Amino acid sequence: MTTRYTWRGPFTDDELDALHAEGFGAASRDRPVRPVAWRARLERHSLGWVCARPAAGGPLTGFVNVAWDGGGHAFLLDTVVATAARRAGVGTRLVAAAVDGARAAGCEWLHVDFEPHLRAYYLDACGFRSTDAGLHRL
Repeated sequence: MTTRYTWRGPFTDDELDALHAEGFGAASRDRPVRPVAWRARLERHSLGWVCARPAAGGPLTGFVNVAWDGGGHAFLLDTVVATAARRAGVGTRLVAAAVDGARAAGCEWLHVDFEPHLRAYYLDACGFRSTDAGLHRL
């Protein structure tokens, strides 16, 4: 199956909410009980996003949000791929399209935070390099 990757691609709030629920689980701390107005949130706070869908059309199979500081730094958030589309390179190509979109927008740096089990994915498969960073749980 061929997949199409679209910078600032179309999506509905319901389908992105469903993809997030599938990828991150209904018990996720970041996923509220009520549906999220994703489009409004992303339009307000994001540099862009990448949608993955079958080239022939169909449901959203992958998504990544690219937030930014309004200048040279962009941040990957919530990279997610539908279960049926995993292990086919969809996530890696989502991130590559996000890198291209951030670069085209004039960003100098693209940051990503990840859990330890995703280290090989982001550092080896996606080409990020390890850096020191800090985190404060709120």
